Amino acid sequence: MGMTGQGGDGMEPYGADDEESAAVLRTVGKIIKAFRERKGMTQAELGAAVGYSEEQVSSVERGRRAPSPKFLEAADRVLDAGGLITGLKKDVEEARYPKKVRDLAKWEGEAVEICAYDNSVVNGLLQTEEYLKAVFGSRRPAFSEEEVERLVAARLARQGIIGGNGMAPAFNFVHDEAALRRPVGGRMVLRRQLERLLEIGQMRNVEIQVLPMESEDNAGLDGPFHLLRLKEGTTVGHSDIQLVSRLISDRREVQILELRYGIIRAQALTPRQSLAYIEKLLGET
Repeated sequence: MGMTGQGGDGMEPYGADDEESAAVLRTVGKIIKAFRERKGMTQAELGAAVGYSEEQVSSVERGRRAPSPKFLEAADRVLDAGGLITGLKKDVEEARYPKKVRDLAKWEGEAVEICAYDNSVVNGLLQTEEYLKAVFGSRRPAFSEEEVERLVAARLARQGIIGGNGMAPAFNFVHDEAALRRPVGGRMVLRRQLERLLEIGQMRNVEIQVLPMESEDNAGLDGPFHLLRLKEGTTVGHSDIQLVSRLISDRREVQILELRYGIIRAQALTPRQSLAYIEKLLGET
């Protein structure tokens, strides 16, 4: 799974390497253009009516930018589309996120249990919006502001899977203590992040564990990874390190990750001890 061109603000530029998204956006653009021409409006006139520039309307119609829900709703009303343009919101919402995020979200949607080990930053499913912005903002070469906003929106959308309804998967997160001490975004951002961990750690389907830095043993020194146990009984792994985002389905490799994760969990503090440890870290931050 490769990286795609990224943007944000509800009006995002896209890279040519995500052809699936590009095809969806080109289709959406053609539909909007057809309704605009049927109405006898220019791009500038439509832009003025919906609160966007002529350049933005042109980019949407050419499939270069993803229209925001607000844009779609306004265009539907102005162009008398009878809900046909508004009905495109779900397609655009899925297309506006990076391909690797969409692919991972699909696997997560099939999982009954999700396990994750992280040793650099807090796991993405648990990050606050402020923490997320700081993580993506620290990337080098730097993302643009639009790219950061798009990535943050994609990550926040994925977090919905943790919801407390009865269909939500079971979660186990193990964090190396170093990930919880690193002041990403500054002390107050880290404080709010630790508070969020304490909050989520109280959910019935979530367990959070901490592997203390004083521990001599750490079976996760090779880096972070996920395990997703799927409804049909199989397990897949996922690793996202540097420029490589990789789904792991080879049974032998998955067995190694399962063995490794079991050892990591045993080396970590229990969930109850871990929440107390996070409270201690919060008091020190």
